Amino acid sequence: MSRRLVQVLGSSAGGVARHVAQIASALAEAEGGAGALQVQVVGPAAVERTVVGGTMRAAFRAVEIADRPRPAADARAVRQLRRLVRGADVLHAHGLRAGALAVIAARTLPRRARPRSVVTLHNLPVGGRAVRTVSTVLELVVARGADVVLGVSGDLVVRASARGAREAERALVPAPTTAPPTRSRSDVRAALGVPDGASLAVTVARLAPQKGLDTLLDAAALLGSAPALVWVVAGDGPLEGVLAARVRDEDLPVRLLGRRGDVPDLLAAADVVVSTAVWEGQPIAVQEALRVGAAVVATDAGGTREVTGDAALLVPVGSAARLAEAVRRVLADDDSREALRAAAAARSAELPDVAQVVAQLLRVYGFDAGGSGGGTRGR
Repeated sequence: MSRRLVQVLGSSAGGVARHVAQIASALAEAEGGAGALQVQVVGPAAVERTVVGGTMRAAFRAVEIADRPRPAADARAVRQLRRLVRGADVLHAHGLRAGALAVIAARTLPRRARPRSVVTLHNLPVGGRAVRTVSTVLELVVARGADVVLGVSGDLVVRASARGAREAERALVPAPTTAPPTRSRSDVRAALGVPDGASLAVTVARLAPQKGLDTLLDAAALLGSAPALVWVVAGDGPLEGVLAARVRDEDLPVRLLGRRGDVPDLLAAADVVVSTAVWEGQPIAVQEALRVGAAVVATDAGGTREVTGDAALLVPVGSAARLAEAVRRVLADDDSREALRAAAAARSAELPDVAQVVAQLLRVYGFDAGGSGGGTRGR
């Protein structure tokens, strides 16, 4: 017996889309209940290439779900979602806005045609009063309308429960499978122009407010160039011009590399990998750093501690002084740096893999991977 699963996402800067691609591909090859799953992914046309590229066996249907309220477009999206999820066994939406629209679509269907509804919350709502007010309404819609709410960090799970979620638990979000480093540490550092005897700090982040890059630049200013330091940032985003101007004007030891395809090489070549985020769920770049056995310094933001355990030096969000102190300590103390590297490699082995994610989702969906169970319709 085949079961139908519809995955829904909205506009994505990349992280959510890559996660949906990963789990949709894995679920399309899994067995739910007595047979294989038919997986359909629904989202804006702009994410199709990311989500269903390569050899993934999931179908894609374009429905434009914007990243901010647009009443006419939102109403149209709900109508389209109603048609697409009608009769599905499970609806799994990702993100607050996509989750709210999908839940509304599902809950307005006749009970017999209503899928079991699952929503994964990937981010903490941040912004001004108007943004927070709208987000609160959407959170209530999701919490009270979905059968299960998953949060990528413990604080999101607590928040969903406080909003009235019937079932809420922490989602498993593994880093995407990537190739191991392909170049030697010395080759990477030479290509970056890191002088002999200089230290290399690496940050992998989208150049956006959530990543706290103002704190990174403040810390770099405190560190200066003594001892010699090269701090590279891999990623692009809307703050690129602002950050580049500040690096230039203040003569900071920071280089903005733009989007890179050699992130594992950069992480493995680093003396320290630094995350300065204001909030994170289960940060993928930090997971990738642990995977290559890097020494990690990170802000204690959202679910970061849940990912790193004791395998990183964590500092308060927004504290440039504490961040600079931690980076300086790692760079100056060989024993401390090597201990962090060993802890990172050990911690990486404990992080969830794709098989564990599939097992969690099949359970949450109400499917028995062993072949004896089945899905249940949403209430």
